[in-house]
Amino acid sequence: MQGGSSGIGYGLKYQARCISDVKADTDYTSFLTGTLSLKEENEVHLLRLSSGGSELICEGLFSHPNEIWDLASCPFDQRIFSTVFSTGESFGAAIWQIPELYGQLNSPQLERVASLDAHVGKINCVLWWPSGRCDKLISMDEQNIFLWNLDCSKKSAEVLSKDSAGVLHSLSGGAWDPHDVNAVAATGESSVQFWDLRTMKKVNSIEHAHVRGVDYNPKREHILVTAEDESGIHVWDLRKAKVPVQELPGHTHWTWAVKCNPEYDGLILSAGTDSAVNLWFASASSSDDKTSESPVESTRQRVNPLLNSYTDYEDSVYGLAWSSREPWVFASLSYDGRVVIESVKPFLPRI
Repeated sequence: MQGGSSGIGYGLKYQARCISDVKADTDYTSFLTGTLSLKEENEVHLLRLSSGGSELICEGLFSHPNEIWDLASCPFDQRIFSTVFSTGESFGAAIWQIPELYGQLNSPQLERVASLDAHVGKINCVLWWPSGRCDKLISMDEQNIFLWNLDCSKKSAEVLSKDSAGVLHSLSGGAWDPHDVNAVAATGESSVQFWDLRTMKKVNSIEHAHVRGVDYNPKREHILVTAEDESGIHVWDLRKAKVPVQELPGHTHWTWAVKCNPEYDGLILSAGTDSAVNLWFASASSSDDKTSESPVESTRQRVNPLLNSYTDYEDSVYGLAWSSREPWVFASLSYDGRVVIESVKPFLPRI
């Protein structure tokens, strides 16, 4: 199904590429996004969906000193978030806190809680464990994975351990397994690597070229989804990861990001440089499940998995975020700084 956008829009002042659900906000459906301007002072916007769901309101606007290349909200404290930033000459990463009375201040300033300053290369991302309170953080640069201990009360971040992916591998991003606090997936030019944080060693890998995005299925253990440049979207059962259990066609240009829904198993968003966001239902079964599959179930799996394509964008879409509070709502962010909120409620009866 092809469609434009009937969503709710919001425009940032500058270009942007990252947006995050504020999972810890249980009162509002809210998102954080940050801009990517080389010359101007960058901004972090705290956006909230109105109670009627008809308007996207800027609840807080904060200055940020550098270009924001990655942004992630803390899953257990709605005022804490991380950014990866560039000065134009070097990269850095920091943990920030939104001031408590920001709505009553004339010009609220973000408070820097801690700097993740052990990196020497280009930092790609900071990961929070998505499934509860955890005082650990992961950061990745092109060669190394760091495990940190974060103490917000003392405003400190300490490196607990680190290891190198090796000179033959260039890491680009990753995801932390919501079912296992000791497992993380890291994407690279030619593979997805799986690391055990207890030993800080690589324990497995999927050899697949140019993986741009990766996400774990929060509703099913061992299921991972990857977005790849030319070969679309693959769904993997990590117990038998030699071949994917399902392949989706992806986008007409590079598939850049993929996100699994926090509540509805098999509901997946993807975004790409073809200026589109696709909504999929991937009812992937492992090889063990298929032995007991009925003919009706088998036929259902062959139905077109593309539920909808949102095409009303004028630039590449790099940012995607499902709402944890209202899991039928998602936010997308195109490179021109346009945020769009959409509801997938009309498609839920089809899954």
